[in-house]
Amino acid sequence: MMFLEPPYTIQQLIDRCKAGERKAQELLYKQFAAKMLAVCMRYATDRMEAEDMLQNGFIKVFQKINDYRGEGAFEGWVRRIVVHSSIEYYRKHHKMLQVIDVVEMANEPSVNPVAASNLDAQILINLIQQLPPGYRIVFNLYALEGYSHKEIADMVGISEGASKSQLSRARNVLKEQIAKMEGKSYGYAG
Repeated sequence: MMFLEPPYTIQQLIDRCKAGERKAQELLYKQFAAKMLAVCMRYATDRMEAEDMLQNGFIKVFQKINDYRGEGAFEGWVRRIVVHSSIEYYRKHHKMLQVIDVVEMANEPSVNPVAASNLDAQILINLIQQLPPGYRIVFNLYALEGYSHKEIADMVGISEGASKSQLSRARNVLKEQIAKMEGKSYGYAG
């Protein structure tokens, strides 16, 4: 089991947070802040906004800590709260792009797995961050967080069809960007 500033385990910190201890909240925050900031960066327009999302997310974590029942990983529980909080923050502070309901193309080709495997993870994250906001949010929720189109539609306030459409468009933009990068790395004009 992981120990944090001896002799506290994650469970002990959770218990102390439930008792309202500020030091335990600080230690729990320090344990998960870096990973959760990376999650927030996927939904934010810049680091400053991601830090605001992170703070809002942890405020909710500490407000809801008594709801955590120990079922499943605590980190996963925190992550869900941070994702939902980031979406709420984004909706509150940004005008969502208008989305158009279109039928998703059947048998849509995916990103070339060979090209994608050659990409550095940070480059891929940067490409995702460059997606238009509506595309980026749906892509992150579906591809990285594992939410269904129905769940995304409910969270973001769009229809399931719009969620599918945004995902399809996000994938197409990413494919084009990856193809351009691969062409440049092999000296092709493109």
